[in-house]
Parts: sequence; C-alpha cells; structure tokens
Amino acid sequence: MMTAERLTHLIESFPPVRGELIADASLARFSWFKVGGPAEVLFEPADGDDLAGFLSAKPAEVPVTVIGVASNIIVRDSGVDGVVVRMGRGFSQIEVEEDEILAGAGATDINVARRAHEAGLAGLEFLSGIPGTIGGAIRMNAGAYGREIKDVVIEAEALDASGGRHRQGPADLGFGYRSSALPDDWIVVSARLRAEPGDKGAIEQRMNEIKSEREQTQPVRTPTGGSTFKNPEGHKAWELIEKSGCRGLTRGGAQVSGMHCNFLINTGNATAADLEGLGEEVRRRVLEATGVKLEWEIRFLGLPKEGLS
Repeated sequence: MMTAERLTHLIESFPPVRGELIADASLARFSWFKVGGPAEVLFEPADGDDLAGFLSAKPAEVPVTVIGVASNIIVRDSGVDGVVVRMGRGFSQIEVEEDEILAGAGATDINVARRAHEAGLAGLEFLSGIPGTIGGAIRMNAGAYGREIKDVVIEAEALDASGGRHRQGPADLGFGYRSSALPDDWIVVSARLRAEPGDKGAIEQRMNEIKSEREQTQPVRTPTGGSTFKNPEGHKAWELIEKSGCRGLTRGGAQVSGMHCNFLINTGNATAADLEGLGEEVRRRVLEATGVKLEWEIRFLGLPKEGLS
C-alpha cells in the first residue's frame, strides 16, 4: 500500500462528496472470508448522484474497484490501490411497482426475495439462495435452484467510468454463464426485475425449502465465499474436486469444505494467500486427475502474491 503522504494526497485530489471517504480502510471486515488488506481509499457514496459526480470529477488515472457485501470476493493481503467503492446503504432501496421490483445495486438478494414475498410476488424465490447483492448478480448473472438473474431482469441502470448513465436491457447486458457483457469499468446502480402475482404460502414454502437445502449442504455458518469454481461445461465442479481427492484439503488456515467440495472456508486464521494458494492447488490436482481446467468463480481484488495466478 501507499505511504501516509500518498494517502493524504490521494484523498485531497478527490472532489467533494456527500458520502464518506476513508483512507487505508479495512476490507477484511466486509469480506465474507474475513481476510485481506486495506483499501487505499474506501468510498461509500450517499446515492447514485453522489457516485456519478465523484466519477466525473476524480483524477482519471485513479483506479476504481467496486464491492457490495463482498460475498464472492477474496481481497488479497496486499490490499487494493486506488479507490474502492462500496455499494452500501445508499443503494439498498427495494420498491414494489405492481408486478415488478426496483432494487438498488446494494440491496441483498435475500432481501429482494423477502420483499417480493411480502408483496405476494413469485418468481424471485431463487434469490434467497444467493449470497450477494443485486449489483453483483447483474454483473455475473448469478443463479441458483434452476434460475438465473437473466430470467427475471427487465433492465439495469449503470454508470460508466465518467459518471454517465446507461439503461441496459437483457440484450444489452449480454448474459452468459456467470457472466455479462457489461464493460469492466461500468458500475451497476439499480435493476428492475420481473415477478408475477403468487400465493404467499407457496412462496414462503419455496424459500424455506431453499434455506433448508443450503443449510444441509453448504457451510453457511463458516467464513466462506460461496461457490469457488464455475461448473465446466458438462461437469459439476464439486464432483471433479471430489474425484481428485481434494475434500478436506488444507493450506494454512484455509480448507476445502468437507460439507461441499466447491466451497473454500477460513477455519479461523487463514490469509488471502492461504485461500488462493489452496484454490490453485485444487485446480492443479483437478487438471492432473481429470484433464478439466477449473475457472474461478470467486473474484480477486489486489495484486497476487508472487508465484500465484
């Protein structure tokens, strides 16, 4: 990370904001893995206008990284240079408009599912099984239990690197498996989702089924980051990991979950390097045993330790 002098200088180069700017801010406290170094500067915008104004006026050379609840992120131990934008309270609104849900990018997937249930709207129950926020769901076409965000999105609003606003429909978003065609430097600020009138009892039952299945099959009460690797075409990542003898494999304080092989967990004292190194060892063993190359589903922030990916 940079010196205190650089930190002060970097913040002083930023435009006035209504949100909060914090130098050398801990990111581990946000990460579900509870690991990682600090952000050179953390910015929590008050709302979309605050973020747009910041992007339009900040020095162009300062890199911007975006996080929500950091559920599928490993922050590397060196931390993250530039400014990390956290899509928090200012983007957590959830509004019901007839049979549609308008959600801010910082709204958690489970809260969107709960709000739809309260309104008697069906079709969004699958979101209750996805750890993360709507912004991240749009960015990576998150999915679970037979549905993906592409199946329910009407449009998303995003800001480009200069703060310009763009409305994107499903065709513009270019969804693929755990991916979208959004430019890397665009920031999703909200999304409009399609639902349909349904029976509250049936909606609640489906959400309870999803909750029960997650608790029985995933290490939801342990510091983790959700699914670690994408499912290769024609395969399930967890089965490949199992076949390669990686269940329970450890490195430092990191472990391949004994409950679900496609989850890495922090047993209590893991570093980001432990988690990344263990994941790379799993990838090596799976490739050697099966000929299939696993791709990370988890996203990394910051520069890798020498010798890693």
